[in-house]
Amino acid sequence: MTTRELAKRIVNQQGTLILDVRNTDEFNNWKIEGKKVELVNEPYFNLLDGMEPIVDKLEKNQEIIVVCAKGGSSQMIAEMLEEEGFTKVYNLEGGMKTWGEHLEPVKIGDLKNGGSLYQFVRLGKGCLSYFIESNGEAAIVDSNRMIDAYKQFAEDRGVQINHMIDTHLHADHISGGRRLAEEVGGTYHLPPKDAGEVTFDYAPLVEGSEIAVGNTTVKVQPVYSPGHTEGSTSLIIDGKYLLSGDILFVKSIGRPDLAGKAEDWVEDLRETLYSRYKSLSDDLIVLPAHYSFAEELSEDGSVSGLLGDLYEKNSGLQVEDETAFRKLVTENLPPQPNAYQEIRETNMGKINPDNEKQREMESGPNRCAVQG
Repeated sequence: MTTRELAKRIVNQQGTLILDVRNTDEFNNWKIEGKKVELVNEPYFNLLDGMEPIVDKLEKNQEIIVVCAKGGSSQMIAEMLEEEGFTKVYNLEGGMKTWGEHLEPVKIGDLKNGGSLYQFVRLGKGCLSYFIESNGEAAIVDSNRMIDAYKQFAEDRGVQINHMIDTHLHADHISGGRRLAEEVGGTYHLPPKDAGEVTFDYAPLVEGSEIAVGNTTVKVQPVYSPGHTEGSTSLIIDGKYLLSGDILFVKSIGRPDLAGKAEDWVEDLRETLYSRYKSLSDDLIVLPAHYSFAEELSEDGSVSGLLGDLYEKNSGLQVEDETAFRKLVTENLPPQPNAYQEIRETNMGKINPDNEKQREMESGPNRCAVQG
């Protein structure tokens, strides 16, 4: 089974049983998740002498998808299961390594004067990027490094990618924005307060500027919203959609510590969430750059929430006491993302790891939220 086939199943909320044969610590750190996903973890070395450890956990006529790190061990276990009489066994091609790179496009909606907005869901990593298209032109926000997916999508839709926008300097995944801009001859936009150490030219993404996409009134309006990083900038599209980057998620809020400045940026984060965003329309549809929980996926596989609803339900927006808020965002943090400092340096252009090293740096779940 390909990662694309598995992604469709998860997005469509089909019942899916996964037998993960990686070591338990690897499984506990990072796993395939979804609303209708059932997981069984049994390290493959426990199965080399037979299927006894799992035969009571599985039925011989049920569909089973076997997963490992790269697809080799799971292939062997899948074949052993078939020998034991299991009739519907699949091996996930490429394993978690490939799963972590799959991008699944989901349409968010049509834009007022023609054009559409799509969300690219990276199910294996929790990353969300955006494809805005209008009148033959396109902009991509918070691109992942797998840029061929965006190029193919643009080609299929007959549009030219002209703008690549990063809402902030990412620390959990390697941005594909700059490389994509070079390959398509487009413009790469980055907030200048996050670009102090970058080694390349860029177009400053500053509050009050607009980026036209196509010849329609589809515009991207930056709103300066620091806190996750010093330069974190939100985008309002079509007066309807708020692309919040890593400042605000559906069920949590952004962490301020990934540049080592949690204490310095707490007040900025609070000001953005409790004042700047509060002044915006409750009817804006929040589209974040990440999600942390499978239940954040809606029935169509997208991740979004009305700003007004988030102010009622998101626990990170309910902390009125400033001291309690400071404690929440400086003490209640999950482990920092894998290789986050190397990822930041890659996104600054300071280092240029090869593709295999970049894959290794990105392995594991996203950890951009205060509560992950």
